[in-house]
Amino acid sequence: MVTASSLLNTWSVVNPSLTSPNKPRRVKRRAGMALASVGSSENPCLGIKVTHGQGNLPKVILTTSHGSEAELYLFGGCVTSWKVANKDFLFVRPDAVFNGQKPISGGIPHCFPQFGPGPMQQHGFARNMNWSIVNSENVEGNPIITLELKDGPYSRSMWDHTFQVLYKVTLDKRTLSTELKVTNTDQKPFSFTTALHTYFSASVTGASVRGLKGCKTLNKDPDPKNPIEGQEERDVVTFPGFVDCIYLNAPSKLHLDNGLGDTILIENTNWSDTVLWNPHLTMEASYKDFVCVENAKIGQVQLEPEQSWTAIQLLSVA
Repeated sequence: MVTASSLLNTWSVVNPSLTSPNKPRRVKRRAGMALASVGSSENPCLGIKVTHGQGNLPKVILTTSHGSEAELYLFGGCVTSWKVANKDFLFVRPDAVFNGQKPISGGIPHCFPQFGPGPMQQHGFARNMNWSIVNSENVEGNPIITLELKDGPYSRSMWDHTFQVLYKVTLDKRTLSTELKVTNTDQKPFSFTTALHTYFSASVTGASVRGLKGCKTLNKDPDPKNPIEGQEERDVVTFPGFVDCIYLNAPSKLHLDNGLGDTILIENTNWSDTVLWNPHLTMEASYKDFVCVENAKIGQVQLEPEQSWTAIQLLSVA
């Protein structure tokens, strides 16, 4: 396993001068192998860099040969930035802290093994733990990194199970793909709920989501503890005020108009539900600048020993 401290200030790169110009070289680096090579000035380094981020926390920077960029922190396994043509489509709240004591508020935080409130802390513990790098590669100029989360005393104090979570992040020219794989490494079954709590940069007054019409809804406004059941009748769902609504059995493809002139296609495999959230005046300093469109699994996923569950999210700029 490669830890953050052993990888700081290293690079994984593709050097096209070593291969045919018509067939980009595939470079693969696994745990325990060096993640460094040297590119010429004509072939600048592309790929994966591990460095220090805010609060001196280990941060991974992904860069494609097209110039797209993403950043993720090993604390919480949280993607905090996704830039296409130098425009960031994710949002980190101004009150976010980077001290390793509280979850990072923004980007794409993990909710695991519990979405929302429940017997353990809000949204579980995955966003409060350090993840490890277990694999990295660069395929035709597109960086791919896989993080791992395993149980420890902290997690078992809340959820007494052994598990492995792998989180594979792939950056392409105009897409950001994440694959989440949960494996039961325990000798007894367990169940969980999960979500990717994605914050998108937006103008909340102009933002809207298409594709949810006909879904059964659980509306947490006004009482989060007693959601109101209903059905979405709108073709275009907007954010006129406080919004906290679960859409059950949502389509695998949604369109987000961020109100800033961009349309983001949100596709998924095996994320059965969608959550829309904006805190409105309860977060007066920043609510106008983001909306959350979250792929989620609200119903319990049951895994027997050695079984796995996998879900994929694909974000694309239209």
